[in-house]
Amino acid sequence: NSSVQISPTGTLVLRHFNLSGVYTCSIVYKLTAMQPDKNLIIKYLIYAYSDPKNYYEFTAQYHAAPCNSSHNTSFEKALLQILSKLVAEISCEITLIKSECHHVKMQRGGLQNEIFFTFSVASLDREKHNRLCQQSSCDASHRLNKAKHLIERFFKQQVEVSRKSSEPLPQIYYIEGTLQTVRVDHCYPGYGMNAQIHPDCPECC
Repeated sequence: NSSVQISPTGTLVLRHFNLSGVYTCSIVYKLTAMQPDKNLIIKYLIYAYSDPKNYYEFTAQYHAAPCNSSHNTSFEKALLQILSKLVAEISCEITLIKSECHHVKMQRGGLQNEIFFTFSVASLDREKHNRLCQQSSCDASHRLNKAKHLIERFFKQQVEVSRKSSEPLPQIYYIEGTLQTVRVDHCYPGYGMNAQIHPDCPECC
């Protein structure tokens, strides 16, 4: 079994396992050729560690067309395409979590329509995408931070373009200052983080 080896000094080595639990090791041995077999059963409680899946979650608000308008749907598709293109070269992907249109009461402007977007950016596994990568710039965490920077810059540029333009604002536009970013460390089902039980790896799942 490639995941279990016994070293010449008698050390039991377990590799590439991903399930925590009680592992039973049973040994049959003889001290001398003349003696009967002896049995020894040892039980180990083994913890499997895995790195959390990190991603960034963004929320942003846009001034919108009336909530039942097809313009909002077209805009949503276009926005996701732009964001996806922005991070595709660094092997990251954008996922829309939710998009909601609401009538918002303004202090001086009466009711207005706003779209609340929530989306995430995560780095893709390079090995699964057949891209051999050795440099530090290929590290998943590095790529994820670069994607975050690109997205934040994209929203900042929208504000700068609106300020410089002498044209009236379009029907759908980004509301300055509404972009919020949260980093999420997500463990796979069955895993959790506990710094007290596992002080040697508090950030592991």
